[in-house]
Amino acid sequence: MDAITLLREDHKMLRKLLEEFAETTERAVETRKKMLKRIETELAAHTAIEEELFYPALIAATDDIEDKRMVAEGIEEHRACDKKVIPDLHKSDPSSIEYSGQAKVLKDYIFHHLKEEEEDMFPKMRELVSRKELQELGEKMLARKKELLGEMA
Repeated sequence: MDAITLLREDHKMLRKLLEEFAETTERAVETRKKMLKRIETELAAHTAIEEELFYPALIAATDDIEDKRMVAEGIEEHRACDKKVIPDLHKSDPSSIEYSGQAKVLKDYIFHHLKEEEEDMFPKMRELVSRKELQELGEKMLARKKELLGEMA
């Protein structure tokens, strides 16, 4: 599987999880806790393979400063999610209205990030990197993701 296909599959799974999470109600306290943990685990693995493998491959393939800025923005969006949005959810009461609002913000924030990658970064990567290189990169990314999910389990 090539790198972009792998990331698109991750995006599809994350969208589904986040959609379900944002639709939970204040009564679904245990469901919310379990879903947040799963989202956090999946996002951590996804973020790691992007930052360790995909983003560096894009930077290595381009001389365009705008591409490098796009990668820097992606990293900052990951950091904001990991260091602010998700920790705030952990501190909040899952039976509260505030938690509902935070779950929706998490969904909207990540959906925005995924859309930018799919519309801007992925086409750029396909333009710059050969199919063979994308295939090899995808295999490395999949192996790393499995390793990370094994460690997080």
